[in-house]
Amino acid sequence: MSDAPSREQAVSAVDTLVRYIESANGELREGLASTPERVIESFDEIYSGYSGDAKSILDATFNSEGYDGIVLLRDIEFHSVCEHHLLPFTGKAHIAYIPTDRIVGISKLARLLDLHSSKLQNQERLTKGIADDIESILAPLGCAVILEATHNCMQCRGVSKQNAVMITSAIRGAFFDKQEARGELLQLINIQSDK
Repeated sequence: MSDAPSREQAVSAVDTLVRYIESANGELREGLASTPERVIESFDEIYSGYSGDAKSILDATFNSEGYDGIVLLRDIEFHSVCEHHLLPFTGKAHIAYIPTDRIVGISKLARLLDLHSSKLQNQERLTKGIADDIESILAPLGCAVILEATHNCMQCRGVSKQNAVMITSAIRGAFFDKQEARGELLQLINIQSDK
């Protein structure tokens, strides 16, 4: 991206934004003097997913030794930023797959979630992206990604609903095709399915 702004330009833009916000009070307090630099440093961490690669995360696999049951990592905390309002959304993820002949270390599932959530996102794309990577890289019999999140853009502006939880899912392969597999998965993550 040759037209991408430099770090100095980004700091200047954040400085302008801070001054705009503070202009309502008519003062630029001492505590805000280094805010632009701190914001840019935090952006480097919050949006680190743009420099990552899913294949390198899921590439190190192990022989499944015949295990053909559900592998589930549930209640994984995540934080992301809504691309529509630049406000955070946070929640928990449940990531599952049924291996063929290879399994992946469980920390890799959490790292994959971090990779995708460390970008400007919407929850639907976040859910689908994780499932797409598991399906294409691990080639399991089935995979499922379910995210439950609260969105600050719903809580602190607009409709101001404090307790609303958005749930998204990407259900693939055996979890989609076989009701028994889907039922077992939902029971494992304590979500009651409609039957």
